[in-house]
Amino acid sequence: MGKELFGTDGIRGIPGEYPLDDATLERVGLALGKHLREQTAHPKVLIGRDTRESGPHIAECIARGLASAGSEPVSAGVLTTPGVAFLVDRDGFSAGVVISASHNPYHDNGVKLISSSGMKFSDSVEAALEQVILSKNGSVSALKTVRLNGDEGLYEDYLNGLRAAIFPGAKFAGMKIALDCANGAASKLAPELFRSLGATVIAINDSPDGRNINAGCGSLHPQQLQKVVVEQGAALGVAFDGDADRALFSTASGKLVDGDGVLLVTGRYLKSTGKLKGNVIVGTTMANLGLERALAQSGLKLVRTAVGDRYVLEEMQRIGANLGGEQSGHILFLDDATTGDGMLTAVKMASLVSITGPLERLVADLKIFPQKIVNVRVRSKPALDSLPEVAQLLRQAEKTLGDSGRVVLRYSGTEPLARVMVEAEREEDVSRWTESLASALQSSIG
Repeated sequence: MGKELFGTDGIRGIPGEYPLDDATLERVGLALGKHLREQTAHPKVLIGRDTRESGPHIAECIARGLASAGSEPVSAGVLTTPGVAFLVDRDGFSAGVVISASHNPYHDNGVKLISSSGMKFSDSVEAALEQVILSKNGSVSALKTVRLNGDEGLYEDYLNGLRAAIFPGAKFAGMKIALDCANGAASKLAPELFRSLGATVIAINDSPDGRNINAGCGSLHPQQLQKVVVEQGAALGVAFDGDADRALFSTASGKLVDGDGVLLVTGRYLKSTGKLKGNVIVGTTMANLGLERALAQSGLKLVRTAVGDRYVLEEMQRIGANLGGEQSGHILFLDDATTGDGMLTAVKMASLVSITGPLERLVADLKIFPQKIVNVRVRSKPALDSLPEVAQLLRQAEKTLGDSGRVVLRYSGTEPLARVMVEAEREEDVSRWTESLASALQSSIG
């Protein structure tokens, strides 16, 4: 049975409205606290948030529920999603809670739950938590007023962990790096990290006001960063999203490098140093065909899985891989962290530029096949192969494109959308099949 509250990236919504109303949020904390009490007598839960104006209130609601269940909430204040995951795993917290809607606008927010391992809870645990949240059994004590004060010592521990992840031989002194912090959780942390390593930092969109997170900036809108990199003569540009679990990059000439490029250059480097397990990299169905071909030329294999960091992680663990990620810039270095981390990825990429030279040269042979993604708003989400017109068109497209292209149809895990992705060697094939499939979806379930 599908889950009602938990999507692929936790619980999402508009603050004040279900499921981010106070009563539901308190029950989320209550359910998590009860679950943890079954495992340990005195659970401690780390709560971190991004810079949205609704974050502090949501944190207090969650904390109230946790406290009512006998768990101790501990605030990390403003901290990146991977920062919370790192500290939960390293410092022995029973669980973590991240209040963020990642790359969404400020008026959205969300709640992500992190297990004691620093990874997301399993589907079965989330389903069990949902049962408690929706059952209305048990109550949150009105007497439990929880005041949360951020512990800045915690984020320094996280920065120390990032400094330890630099590739050996990298030197940042004299390197000029531009950072677009998306007015989000990395606004203070990322500039501080790279300055402490000796780099000259140009920080933009690093002044959050509660409402400007992701607003025309960050990894969704990297154009400003690309311009600044060229104007300021930076060796590298980094664009984070609101909770800094992903990063995109700009070369010195202003060329954008996404997660596919990151997987290529880091995979090759790890192979050259004997550190890439199995000579395999895990990507998703959205990874560009050009990445697969470039990796093959280097003797590396790309294994594809469903879209979503959870599925990338599960496949990495299943086959024993230590590098994987998504085109969006969500990259997992499992030897260093339990989840995708934009700041960790930035440290790795800056290390590579320091050691091996300009990023543009490192991605020079990555031929990006034309790719188009169209979102179709849908009223329901039946199995796609149960829609005759859509299934027939999909078969035709796959037969026509053969080995020279790919088609991916999937539903969004968080929104009422179907996504159509087509990539091929020729732009006209991309346009033709994208439009045909989107039209068929629209007429069937739009």
